[in-house]
Amino acid sequence: MQLEGYFNFLAPNDIRLKGTRVGIETILYDFIHRARTPEEIAQTYPSLTLEQVYATILYYLHNSEAVSKYVADWLEWGHQQRKAQELNPPPGIIRLRKLKAEQEAKKKKANESQVSTG
Repeated sequence: MQLEGYFNFLAPNDIRLKGTRVGIETILYDFIHRARTPEEIAQTYPSLTLEQVYATILYYLHNSEAVSKYVADWLEWGHQQRKAQELNPPPGIIRLRKLKAEQEAKKKKANESQVSTG
């Protein structure tokens, strides 16, 4: 089997392992940035075989410049998404933050009253 046969090239920024929803960036992030072994990666993702993990790493090694850019773009996209979510949090997050602030204010008030009476 040709190495490319392990992958579905859905878009320039979306390469997935055939038969899964796992993108190559998931495996490569674990391999490159978390220094996980192929065996550890395969155990982490039950939908992947060890052969698929090795194929992804080999694909990276054969196309390191293009794949490194692919992973860097993916990391930057993730950073932008987190930043956008921080600036525009969903309503549920806003409610949770408000509840947390109210609880912290009550706790602070209770601590202050214990100090003044103690």
